[in-house]
Amino acid sequence: MSAKAGTAGPDGLSGTTADVMVRALAAAGVQRIFAYPGDPIIEFMECARRHGIDVALGYREGTAAFMAEAHAMATGGIGTCVSTLGPGSTALVNGVAAATLDRVPMIAISGQIETARQAYFTHQVVEHEQLYRPVTKWAARVEAQAVATTMRKALRVATAERPGAVHLTCAADTFAADAQDATVRTPPFAADALAGQVFIADGATTRPETMLAAARRPVLLAGIGASRGDAGPAVLALAAAVQMPVVVAPMAKGVVPEDNEWFAGVLDMACNEIVWDLVRSADLVLAVGFDPVELIKPWRVPGAVVHIDTTPNTDQVYPSDLEIVGNIAAVLDALARDYTGQHRWTAAEVAAFRRRLRDGYYSGRVEGHLNPTDVVDAVRAAAPPDTLVTTDVGSHKLLVGQGWPAMSPRSVLMTNGLSAMGFGIPAAIAAKMALPDRPVVAMVGDGGFAMTATELRHAAARGLGLAVVVFVDGSLNRIELKQSARSYPSTATRIDDIDLVLMAQSMSCDGARAETAGELEKALTGLATLTRPLVIEARIDPGQYQAQF
Repeated sequence: MSAKAGTAGPDGLSGTTADVMVRALAAAGVQRIFAYPGDPIIEFMECARRHGIDVALGYREGTAAFMAEAHAMATGGIGTCVSTLGPGSTALVNGVAAATLDRVPMIAISGQIETARQAYFTHQVVEHEQLYRPVTKWAARVEAQAVATTMRKALRVATAERPGAVHLTCAADTFAADAQDATVRTPPFAADALAGQVFIADGATTRPETMLAAARRPVLLAGIGASRGDAGPAVLALAAAVQMPVVVAPMAKGVVPEDNEWFAGVLDMACNEIVWDLVRSADLVLAVGFDPVELIKPWRVPGAVVHIDTTPNTDQVYPSDLEIVGNIAAVLDALARDYTGQHRWTAAEVAAFRRRLRDGYYSGRVEGHLNPTDVVDAVRAAAPPDTLVTTDVGSHKLLVGQGWPAMSPRSVLMTNGLSAMGFGIPAAIAAKMALPDRPVVAMVGDGGFAMTATELRHAAARGLGLAVVVFVDGSLNRIELKQSARSYPSTATRIDDIDLVLMAQSMSCDGARAETAGELEKALTGLATLTRPLVIEARIDPGQYQAQF
């Protein structure tokens, strides 16, 4: 269905440029676009509506981009967001950059003034390609003469390993112009099912199976590449065959169930030194789909590394004398099948390490106070097993990253590449839109809540039954702790108190306040049956953060 009749192109199809763009997105499985409207994009939004694509309003462009990113994270599809020109396009940048560094496929589209005025006009005119080129995989213009081809390339670039954001600019008159290139052909998205190339450094002749068989204390480090490639079962099979611990990167939580006997913890979250001790003790690390974009601390691991991923180790954040580039699950299956070495670890040793990690996780807890770990535990106890949790950025994220037991992929959504504050609430809203039958909980700090709280009014208008648990300590804690460590005063790191219950009620949400574990438990009652957003103001004692970090 076209927005208007249009003139038939050379391929016999017709439609406006906007119509072809929308048809290309729909063919790629896009069912929802997150937008903040403006004059140049009216034609595009109307085409999307006519094609049955839900156009969801974000209350600002930046949160619309976060929603698109989270929608892709939750579904495994392609996130899509659209903004107007000028300030709309500049406000979109943060979420687009997050998608690129979080390795999430995204198509971001911004309108522009009419083509004839672009050469000389200055009001609200920003050079989009220059603006977006540093934070995307590709930034380009859409023209009526090449619209289908441009969309095909945009979709392929966004989804190719490593995935990320593509930004497209389209002038207002181009959106409405008859497309001369209107045949939509969706590119292939599935990865090659076969293992690819093996790269061995000069002087190193050892094969991966030989290295693995000779290793005395191997550790498998799984990252977001393994999660994207649905390699979780293969990770577990290899871990069981070799009998070695599995450490996961934060955005890969759930790639293996965290109650599995070989699961050993999450890297660079709470108690990070304990987990690093395990990794540094390894004489061989299998870096499986591990993306160093998630590293917070430098790589200082003396043991050998085998890099197994869909892309070569071009970052060189960690050295690897051996790289296996191809389908991750196929590589791991082959290693498990051919393994002939002795078992070096026991399940009891890994269980003892998990107990040490758990003890460290609860360190600094103050009896009689509402501690951050109390909040994580209470939400987990009240939440059904299939709950999807999102988290914002801050001290609470490090605790959620380590302490929330993820049992399936895509069940914990966080930004840990760009690590941008303001992600948690938009992510929860998008996740609930995408997966309405699943309980959704956002775990956010009071700083992140202040950035995006008004988005909850839209969630209420849509009747989205999600919960937002706010860790209220009146502080930008991660930075305040660093100020304190240098004996500096708390400059610009204190947050003025807000009555979040009243604020929630003003946005047609439910609100509750909890200062004790009992009050929090009561506030969380009925978490699985919410019919509109619930905001819980959890007033925590931040002292535990000091012990943790």
